[in-house]
Amino acid sequence: MAETDAANAPIRVLIVDDHPAVRRGLRTFLELSEDIAVVGEAADGTGVADLVAATAPDVVLLDMVLPGLDGLGVLRALRARGLPARVLVVTSFTERRSALPVVRAGARGYLSKDVEPEALVAAVRSVHAGHLLLEPEVTEALLADRPELTARESEVLALVADVSSILLKLGLADRTQAALYAVRTGLVS
Repeated sequence: MAETDAANAPIRVLIVDDHPAVRRGLRTFLELSEDIAVVGEAADGTGVADLVAATAPDVVLLDMVLPGLDGLGVLRALRARGLPARVLVVTSFTERRSALPVVRAGARGYLSKDVEPEALVAAVRSVHAGHLLLEPEVTEALLADRPELTARESEVLALVADVSSILLKLGLADRTQAALYAVRTGLVS
């Protein structure tokens, strides 16, 4: 019975934005859905990690420009404390230099504030389900940030990936441990 209750439980959402009208609008959009419950709001980044710990949201809607501690700082604080909430950034800044560090810091989604209400609800559900959700413009910007590699560099990168796979299979932490393993097992002299 407990598993059924958990499966039917609403998605718990925390809204973090410094504009009261934006918070109110997001709350209104979200609460129209029976499967979503807003469990709290914050107007600045300071103390968000404590609020996440206290309210246990499944998804945090996070603005990037906040007083106190900005969105990137909030992401880092959540990660440092090991808090499991998935973060969906909803911001007016969608250029590459804003998106890349945010995704690297652990955000599971990145949307602009002009998103349609239905798309916002779908995004919350998607991020809650474990998907990475980025608007096409952000995805293009992130892909454009990847440097072009020569054929030889691509070959070396593939070999590095193979080494990583070997390390994982052997339960080794780094190349030094791999070299010692190779000597111990007689693969090299």
